[in-house]
Amino acid sequence: MAASLSSLLEVSIDFEQSHLFFPRLVAITLLVLLVMIVAIYGRAFLAEVRSGQRSLAFFDAHSDKFRLFGTIGLTVAYFQLMDWVGSMFPNMGYGFLFVSMPFMFLMSLLYVHGLDKRKLTGIALNALIAPSVAWYVLANLFNISLP
Repeated sequence: MAASLSSLLEVSIDFEQSHLFFPRLVAITLLVLLVMIVAIYGRAFLAEVRSGQRSLAFFDAHSDKFRLFGTIGLTVAYFQLMDWVGSMFPNMGYGFLFVSMPFMFLMSLLYVHGLDKRKLTGIALNALIAPSVAWYVLANLFNISLP
């Protein structure tokens, strides 16, 4: 009995596959949500398209394509650069730290309205402080390896 209880408390980690757990979990969750959305709203949406109340156009006339494609481009660059910078400083988390700062700055600039000196200062401070605190807490306090 005691041996079976102690085996419940043992954890074995396959480090070759452990990094794939959360991406798989997120992908499965998104897939389940997609199926639920289609099941709940799909029939009514198709009826509106057939009646001409809606169109299947991806962009509306007033879509902000600059922000959409800017976000996609910055996100792709963020992950690529994080891997590249992280490989220059292995196992130190500097890829996350050094790439997150300009990423947050540029993303904030992309979405800010009415940019002035006060907002620019806040954006710059946030871009410097938030990744630094996250890097310190994750890498140094919790010993979580970052790219």
